[in-house]
Amino acid sequence: MGENASFWESLIYAHPTCTTWKQEAEGSIYHLASILFVVGFMGGSGFFGLLYVFSLLGLGFLCSSVWAWLDVCAADIFSWNFILFAICFVQFIYVTYQVRSVSFDREFQELYSALFQPLGISLTVYRKIVLCCDAEVVTLEKEHCYAMQGKTPIDKLSLLVSGRIRVTVDGEFLHYIFPLQFLDSPEWDSLRPTEEGIFQVTLTAETDCRYVAWRRKKLYLLFAKHRFISRLFSILIGSDIAEKLYALNDRVHVGKGCRYDIRLPNFYHVSLSETPPVQPSHHLQRGSPRRKPTGVTNCGS
Repeated sequence: MGENASFWESLIYAHPTCTTWKQEAEGSIYHLASILFVVGFMGGSGFFGLLYVFSLLGLGFLCSSVWAWLDVCAADIFSWNFILFAICFVQFIYVTYQVRSVSFDREFQELYSALFQPLGISLTVYRKIVLCCDAEVVTLEKEHCYAMQGKTPIDKLSLLVSGRIRVTVDGEFLHYIFPLQFLDSPEWDSLRPTEEGIFQVTLTAETDCRYVAWRRKKLYLLFAKHRFISRLFSILIGSDIAEKLYALNDRVHVGKGCRYDIRLPNFYHVSLSETPPVQPSHHLQRGSPRRKPTGVTNCGS
């Protein structure tokens, strides 16, 4: 016990305490370094936040090195601050290289700004999503079919970048697909990862279209590696299906001037539109919103 006490006493009292304080303040370089440290630690996250932090901290350590060399004349203080400056400089160059390497074509950059950036998706995560589709944008010419009813297999998930797609079943119009909407979100959601299926609707380009396509198996492998991307696509697909449901709801009429409302499956509402009734086919896959409503009461009862 005595040995421990003597150890702590020697650790505390072995060095002289400050009996007198230095009257004059340190030079402006020292205070500039302190200000840079304070401002530098206010940086945010992400690539640009790292650039901000490493640049200001590097300048702060550089000022401390100059202060140690000119005012303090202490080799150890100078050495440590200069080493820290070098580390920050190397990190700044590395992050700058990463930022420059995360570059996309114009259409992918516009897609990021319109859809993924508002959701707070970082460029590194977005790069994984782009690489999964081989960074390729596919062109679909006017009046060409993306999928044909009863023939085209469901083997990918596509997002429309530009143009307009017409969805029909048995030759009857259902709804349109506009830019930033998925072409086949109902079909994707209707199948489990191990299941296979074919389209029960026809998707035709009304204008020249451009879309991004992710292969089904490759996208599921990405989901398995990155749970965050899986949840992100689940939210985007769910929102897209909801939009298609409401678009289809405005087109579904059941005769006698009544309109079926998907939000109230047991009631019909009098339609104010004179659009002729559209009767979508009921031979669609489970889970797909592109089907005719069934099991409702007659509006005349």
